[in-house]
Amino acid sequence: METEEAVAEGAGAEDDDPAAPLVALFADHHVALVRMALLIVGDRPTAEDVVQEVFIAMHGRLERLHDHDRMLPYARKAVINRCRTALRRRKLAERLHRRHYEPPVWSAESAVLLDEEHREVLHALRSLPGRQREVLVLRFYLGLDEAQIAEVTGISCGTVKSTSSRALAALARKLGEDQ
Repeated sequence: METEEAVAEGAGAEDDDPAAPLVALFADHHVALVRMALLIVGDRPTAEDVVQEVFIAMHGRLERLHDHDRMLPYARKAVINRCRTALRRRKLAERLHRRHYEPPVWSAESAVLLDEEHREVLHALRSLPGRQREVLVLRFYLGLDEAQIAEVTGISCGTVKSTSSRALAALARKLGEDQ
């Protein structure tokens, strides 16, 4: 039989696990980070790979991740950066293979779930330049304010405002809506 001291000792060992904050971050935010990446890169496998690579990299840097309150913003920024890298690689592959790239088709399950209006909005979103797409995803999907978006993307608050405004205007034009 285990004594109360042994049980308490075992519980303390879990608290001493340096990966515990990262595990908690994964449990709480993995799905949202994959969805954010999906909206940027346009296909689920790449989005999942991007987020997985971020968590692997963060695990390798546990000793440098002291401020646990900063881990989520760090992860968001890392996902954005890896999405950019994935999109650059995709564009390079297009040039090397001299073929026209069509964004991956959504799964049949996703297509059924999304009505025509949502598909049109997602198509218009995917056609925006990368920075505009990132700002809108961070603003409307994650609900970040301008300062948080500026921190994640590495641009100024003023640039966030102007980029957001231009992106919304471009979306309105693409969707045939009057502003």
